[in-house]
Amino acid sequence: MRPRRRRPGGRRVVAIGGGTGLPAVLSALKRYLGSRVADLTAVVTVTDDGGSSGRLRDELRILPPGDIRNCLVALAEVEPLLAELFQFRFPGDGALAGHNFGNLFLAALAHVTGNFLHAVRFSSKVLAVRGTILPSTLDSVGLGAELADGRVVYGESRLAGHGAPIRRVFLEPAGARAVPEVLEAIDRADVVVLAPGSLYTSLVPNLLVGGLADAIRSTGALKIYVGNLMSEPGETDGLSLADHVEAAFAHGGPGIVDGVLAHGRPFLPAVLQRYAAAGARPVACDRARLHALGLWVTEADLTGPTEKARHHPEKLGRVLVRLMRHRGPAPPSRGGDAGEIAQPVGLATP
Repeated sequence: MRPRRRRPGGRRVVAIGGGTGLPAVLSALKRYLGSRVADLTAVVTVTDDGGSSGRLRDELRILPPGDIRNCLVALAEVEPLLAELFQFRFPGDGALAGHNFGNLFLAALAHVTGNFLHAVRFSSKVLAVRGTILPSTLDSVGLGAELADGRVVYGESRLAGHGAPIRRVFLEPAGARAVPEVLEAIDRADVVVLAPGSLYTSLVPNLLVGGLADAIRSTGALKIYVGNLMSEPGETDGLSLADHVEAAFAHGGPGIVDGVLAHGRPFLPAVLQRYAAAGARPVACDRARLHALGLWVTEADLTGPTEKARHHPEKLGRVLVRLMRHRGPAPPSRGGDAGEIAQPVGLATP
């Protein structure tokens, strides 16, 4: 690991993930661009094979655009109507039913330019995106899983709900190569954020792309894992936060995380009831096990006053920016402006 020389101004941040978790991190950090954040790069998984993305992937032989689209909208600086247009989903039961306009826009651009990455870059210009959005790989890959009972399941959309825990996931075919710009962004980063979201379908697939986990380990950046709020039925039932981290280590190797940011307040009864009805439970922050893994832990109030367990962009952003003031793998020190962020905030060293 190469030490980082302290540089005046904002930090260079790379956020890695997919699904709804990565856009939440991007929205949280977007407000600090130009002040605390000098450069923001999103690295997005491309193994989705369901819904509109899966249909376009099969019919047009392009990378699935859905997660990319969500990140574009999260970092867009255009009129709200244009951002809403990109998220518009066609109703009805015709050929366009279920497709997002933004997915179709990216698919059309990929064919016009002959390159999916060019399509993402041009879309970023159209939406006046503040930051850089990159797929983790340009190779066409699917996701498979080996279950605890030995069964093997293929297809990201078919991984959950088989009645047995996931032992490991893998890319099919193997050998996907990381986009060179992704490795460059990680190499020069001051902070790498592993975003919340589906553990095995949003985060881990990125770590399986050739060279990406190695780049995270070798960078001198501070590496923060933002913990999930709720378990996902059929995928992470009963897993604690330490279990999530251990799964990330099992696929990407130790050294990809320095510390963990977790939600540190009880959920409202209405929230618990809503998620329990769907088979989801709060992800427990087992600090002792996280410390045993060599990680620091900070807890904060990260959710908003709604019946949905979602990371609140302002709260998440404020805590991340505070953690970003520190360099390298050492845990943040106690004290400072913790009270100005969101109570309670606990910082502990292993």
